[in-house]
Amino acid sequence: MSEAVTPQQPQNTEAELIAVRREKLGKLRELGVDPYGARFDVSITPADLRANFEEGRQVKVAGRITALRDMGKSCFFLLADVLGSIQGYVSIKNLGETEAAIWKCLDRGDWIGIEGETFLTKTGEPTVKLEKFTVLSKSLRPMPDKWHGLADREQKYRKRHLDLMGNADSAAIFVKRSLMIAEIRRFLQDRGFLEVETPMLHDIAGGAAARPFETYHNALGMPLTLRIAPELFLKRLLVGGFTKIFELNRSFRNEGISRRHNPEFTMLEAYWAFSDFEQMADMVEELTCHLAEKFCGGLNIEHKDEDGNVTRTINLTRPWKRESYHTLIAGAAGDDFFTIDAVGRRERCEKLGVQISENMEDHEVIQQVFEKLVEEKTFDPCFVTRVSSELVPLAKVSPGGKTVEVYELIINGQEISPGYSELNDPEVQRERLEAQSGEETQKVDYDFIETLECGMPPAGGIGIGLDRLCMMLTGAPTIRDVVLFPLLKRKD
Repeated sequence: MSEAVTPQQPQNTEAELIAVRREKLGKLRELGVDPYGARFDVSITPADLRANFEEGRQVKVAGRITALRDMGKSCFFLLADVLGSIQGYVSIKNLGETEAAIWKCLDRGDWIGIEGETFLTKTGEPTVKLEKFTVLSKSLRPMPDKWHGLADREQKYRKRHLDLMGNADSAAIFVKRSLMIAEIRRFLQDRGFLEVETPMLHDIAGGAAARPFETYHNALGMPLTLRIAPELFLKRLLVGGFTKIFELNRSFRNEGISRRHNPEFTMLEAYWAFSDFEQMADMVEELTCHLAEKFCGGLNIEHKDEDGNVTRTINLTRPWKRESYHTLIAGAAGDDFFTIDAVGRRERCEKLGVQISENMEDHEVIQQVFEKLVEEKTFDPCFVTRVSSELVPLAKVSPGGKTVEVYELIINGQEISPGYSELNDPEVQRERLEAQSGEETQKVDYDFIETLECGMPPAGGIGIGLDRLCMMLTGAPTIRDVVLFPLLKRKD
């Protein structure tokens, strides 16, 4: 707001500010104004008006007052929503006595609708000269400080509405996330994929190795879990005759919370009949680069610290690196890592500073080495291929039987996407799921195996963690910065 805002002096306590606003609320009612108005027909949004500005237009625009500069006989103000803002100007002397009194009851944070003509100020700022205005909602609590926003990081997550009001960068991340998800839909639909929906309540938690949230359905008298993945239902659809499908799904895992994990998360799963993991990798690479070029200005993604200093630049230039799981581990842990025995691997872990526990099986020890020495140190894209067969029971086994036809896409030190050549042999699938469950065969989805016996075409499948993808593309430091309402422990 070029004409407008200068830092205001700190006012009194929040309670005193609320008391003043309540007085204004009462005054509005005395003046015959409903402080919580109804429909207002807008002709354009603040952001669209600024982006497509022309002088001399009559417009009707609505938004929150996010800045006020009262100069006595006139006032400049900003009208905004999450997408952007436009400057407004009002000459108090041109208002009637009642309208002027109503205007004096307005504060930062209030929602109003205005009608007026557009013009450019002396400094070239797009502005609307207010002719009429309508009070839409009186805010009783003050907005976050304009100059410092919501400084407490935890409060940003607990009171996201305040974060969005006071932090344009945060609002921009969530707008970008929404647009990215819409673009992912278009990308897949343009390639013939159909969007489907599968259940969120499961009687058997399947499709991933994770601890589920448990619930109970009273009418049916049966325990259920929230889904940990939609995979097994989507494969049922392949059996049913769908050949290109995807689901943008919410999944739930009752596990740890960290800067990279939220108990509920958004994931894309897609399946392409007659494809394989390599073709799916090509598509994920194309999709990610498409999003980066469309929303991030190019294939070099800068990550910055809180002071705005670039800490890392991720290079998404194609083609992306593809390397086998075992080759990458050997490069980090020693060329002989897979020729020494299991005891030797444990001793090597101690020398490398990789923490393992006594009850880990050998393939889990190897995976721990991968996560600590390869995954966490890989920032530019890398498709890690031919993973150990013990780790992925739902993928086709490679010739020789020791690895599976999969990729794990690593970017920015974390897995962004797994992709499989899907296992469609029902007998092999039964053996591998029973081996994974150990003696707990009640956890094996035998109905899914019976479905496979009806014939599932060979297919490629992918999952993409959309929260992590958004973290990588926006440079957000934690998953909480890309999830509007992350789960937090109650303060009481």
